[in-house]
Amino acid sequence: MVDITLPLFSDGVNLTQKELLACQSIAKALPETRSKARANLAGHRASQIKGRGMEFAEVRHYQPGDDVRTIDWRVTARTGKVHTKLFVEERERPVLILLDLSHSLYFGSSLLLQSVQAAHLATTLGWSAIQHGDKLGALIATEMEHLELKPRSRQQGILQLISGITALHKKQLNQISEYQAEPEHLLRACQRLRRIAKPGSLIWIISDGSNFNEACLAPLSDLKRHCDMGAYLITDPLRQGTLSLPKQFQLPVREGNKEMTLNRKGYDAWLKNQLNSQHHFTQMMQKLHVRTRVLDASKTLHDQIGTLR
Repeated sequence: MVDITLPLFSDGVNLTQKELLACQSIAKALPETRSKARANLAGHRASQIKGRGMEFAEVRHYQPGDDVRTIDWRVTARTGKVHTKLFVEERERPVLILLDLSHSLYFGSSLLLQSVQAAHLATTLGWSAIQHGDKLGALIATEMEHLELKPRSRQQGILQLISGITALHKKQLNQISEYQAEPEHLLRACQRLRRIAKPGSLIWIISDGSNFNEACLAPLSDLKRHCDMGAYLITDPLRQGTLSLPKQFQLPVREGNKEMTLNRKGYDAWLKNQLNSQHHFTQMMQKLHVRTRVLDASKTLHDQIGTLR
């Protein structure tokens, strides 16, 4: 029997473009996030400043100094007086998503792999961005590669995000047995993000927190001076200690290419390390004055919509 609690088109492990396209419905329930402008590019909606832009506003009589390239020749011919077109100047704020798809996220004890939940969240935030008229870009980080997606408007932005996430997620799943630790890969991702993020951008960080270290603070601090930033910590009940377990057990656990069987004592020690890692990530975000929202991979995003808001 199909588990009806799974998100639409999802099996909880493999990732498809259909399930990420379906995240659009969740994004519609999110409010528009407004924040204090940090640069001239900041802002969600097209401004009411009249100038040369992409969106037509109105036609008025030609005035000395107007650009002759904006003359509306049809209206001019019809009225016998020179008219010029005015446009609404578009000020699209770039939204950048730093999506951590390290092998530590390919873990799940209940509904979804943490990597799948992270992908659903990134896509939902992406849908929300383009619905509010922002440009959407991303930096998807794994141990072996970083996929940079330059900010684009409308469908181009969301479609490149969906394509990039599904491709890298599949590659990571196929390479689990070949996994090799790379402790500095998220530091390099943060440094790269610092180079590509324009002032006034909104940056979302999505991770399980396992691969962030103190060295990441420097590039993230630089980013925080000129950009807005928010963070999401993706968790799992087994890594939170909230899963009901018997007093005595033998629990098979796989992390990356490492397989182990934990008894009660072993699990308690393993859990302590997991909680310490999560706590370290949230402390880092606190130092940056960045709010961290916690999302559980054992529940759908729809069931955690209050956290997303």
